[in-house]
Amino acid sequence: MFSLQRLLGKEDKFFNLLEASAEEARNSVQALIKLAKNPSQTSLAEEYINARRKEKQIRDEITEAVYTTFVTALEREDIQTLSHMLYRIPKTVEKFGERMLLTPSQVAGIDFSKQIVLLEQATDVIREMVRSLHRGANLKEIRQLNDRMQQIEGDADKLIVGLLKELLNSKMDPVKIIILKDLYELLEKIIDRCRDAGNAITHIVLKNS
Repeated sequence: MFSLQRLLGKEDKFFNLLEASAEEARNSVQALIKLAKNPSQTSLAEEYINARRKEKQIRDEITEAVYTTFVTALEREDIQTLSHMLYRIPKTVEKFGERMLLTPSQVAGIDFSKQIVLLEQATDVIREMVRSLHRGANLKEIRQLNDRMQQIEGDADKLIVGLLKELLNSKMDPVKIIILKDLYELLEKIIDRCRDAGNAITHIVLKNS
């Protein structure tokens, strides 16, 4: 176990900002879940857009703090890398939402729930990993959480292969196939972003354990 508080000169600012960042990443996915269930309610898009905006503000605060706070032992680049990984989650969520709303007639009745369930699990794990950093980051705990993240990402890989196979062998209109393929792959990419964040956290803990 190591104390990230000690490594950051007992500066809680980074913990609070990183936790807030992970929370906004999760909030963006929760907003996406609502939109996927009610794609006709375009006003729901504001929720994940706001989450992405808040995430960007947090990332900017972290960048400023990195350059103005004396940091010992823990590399500044590690903090910024994790901050960037977390920001990419709501950014990709917003991209998915934008594209889904561009073609409402093409996505009507399409079930994205299997991928979204995995995505929700992934953001829950990332939030818990960041909280673990704040608690002191027990290496065993981080490894277990990251193993869970890797399992979710592996399940997502298997799922998208099946979805794409079914889609490409269907008799759907070619335009609809292209649209759905793009959306499926974007959902997969969001989960990949979560995996990247999990790897970044694990890297920090391993380096400082």
